[in-house]
Amino acid sequence: MRPASLPTSRTVPFRTRVAKASARPPVVRLARKDFLSVLDLDPESLEACLRLAAHLKRERRMTRRAASTQALAGQHVALLFEKPSLRTRSTFEIAVRELGGDVVCPGPDVAFGGREVAADVARNLERWVAALVLRTFAHQRLVEFAVAAPRLHVVNALTDDEHPCQALADLLTLREHLGDLRGRTVAFVGDGNNVATSLAHAAVMLGAHVHIASPEGYELPDHVLAEAARTARFGAGVRRFRDPRVAVHGAAAVYTDTWTSMGQEAETDVRVRVFAPYQVNATLMAQADPEALFMHCLPAHRGEEVTDEVMDGPSSVIFDQAENRLHVQKALLLMLLSQ
Repeated sequence: MRPASLPTSRTVPFRTRVAKASARPPVVRLARKDFLSVLDLDPESLEACLRLAAHLKRERRMTRRAASTQALAGQHVALLFEKPSLRTRSTFEIAVRELGGDVVCPGPDVAFGGREVAADVARNLERWVAALVLRTFAHQRLVEFAVAAPRLHVVNALTDDEHPCQALADLLTLREHLGDLRGRTVAFVGDGNNVATSLAHAAVMLGAHVHIASPEGYELPDHVLAEAARTARFGAGVRRFRDPRVAVHGAAAVYTDTWTSMGQEAETDVRVRVFAPYQVNATLMAQADPEALFMHCLPAHRGEEVTDEVMDGPSSVIFDQAENRLHVQKALLLMLLSQ
């Protein structure tokens, strides 16, 4: 018989049970001061980021009672966007505020209008803010900011080369729907662009195979394959394909992106013609696993890279990806800025 002095689960106060159930996993500080690439993470810190993001997603329902609401109290984060944004900007603003921090949004004209060099902008900002979330064209400009300001945490909110925050949201979404990713295949159909690059970098760390199907001249660069090979685990790897049907065969998820990225508008007519055989439609999805997910980083050009039937169909998790941007970016900010 259980001694009366030992409480059973029924006698544990409700608040105590809630606290235990919602205990936050430890915040693992990043080894680097900046997050410019998925490659700034090792597999362990990537796993830690995803665990923390999943917890913060559950915790958000607690609103002001959540333990993280004052995690960044007294800290300021600058958002500097040279490229337009809906998801990245909105989710970073909300993330900083829900963590108790303050947001500063300098206009792109003052940073990129030729008034002063990037290094001087960075040196000014590090005197005022703890972190800079930067969305720009050339990846080298991001690096210039990071190097010029040794006390400023710089976060890549997208460059022409990489989109690492999107990859974090993609992995959280995949794990929510598929569980363990080891041995699974994610097929990316379209341009071997910044989204494909960061997806390849990240997915292989969790043991997922990545297939990239692109037309000739638009393949994922060789150096991305080499980088992914160095960080891959559990036998995962990245393969390039010309035929999208072969690439998606048996895949657990099929991913696509716009055929024309920001800054490539002059190439639109050519790209629409070249990429037409790479449209994700019901016929292509039928080559994947019957339960395959459809993914897109958004915004989408409906009727070009993807049909409405797929985009709005039951396999689509595109808005889960968009929502998860908030949670992974919260986790990332905590890993960079927690005291």
